[in-house]
Amino acid sequence: MVRANLTPAAVIAAAADLADREGFDAITLSALARRFGVQTASLYSHVRDRSALLDSVHELALGELADRIAIAIGGLSGRDALIALANAHRDYARQFPGRWAALQRPAAPSTVQSEAAGRVAALTLAMLRGYRLPETELVHATRLLGATINGFLALEASGSIAHREPPTELSWQRALDALDTVFRSWPTEGNP
Repeated sequence: MVRANLTPAAVIAAAADLADREGFDAITLSALARRFGVQTASLYSHVRDRSALLDSVHELALGELADRIAIAIGGLSGRDALIALANAHRDYARQFPGRWAALQRPAAPSTVQSEAAGRVAALTLAMLRGYRLPETELVHATRLLGATINGFLALEASGSIAHREPPTELSWQRALDALDTVFRSWPTEGNP
């Protein structure tokens, strides 16, 4: 058990690690208190409550994902940037399943307004602008992109698409090819 260096950042990091090991729902203040060797009440000087802790893990995951996306898409555009962005999401989901689960929950207003959320949004929009989509269409394209990536990764994580051939890797590539085709042929304003 570790008592030293009990800070909000340490509590949030420990919660994220717990989520990756045991699942997002395993995050409780009592579990973290046991990990740090303190009474549960001691954590309230570092986090307001469980809900705030879950929001903080969500924000931590957004920041980590933004870092990965930025590295992946740097210097790329179009299809190459799309594939790099999608693979950054997929790699993150595989490496940090609990943190990824945090990203699938509704974001608190403070999380939506966070610097980390802004970075993910800005990087996603930058990638989509490489397709020369009209600004008025970027929200729709972002929703399609998110639904496709998150839907595929949720099905993959649950094991519900791995029970038959061809392998899911091929389906992933087909999904990205389809997104690329859709974004390249996206209707312009006034041309539905």
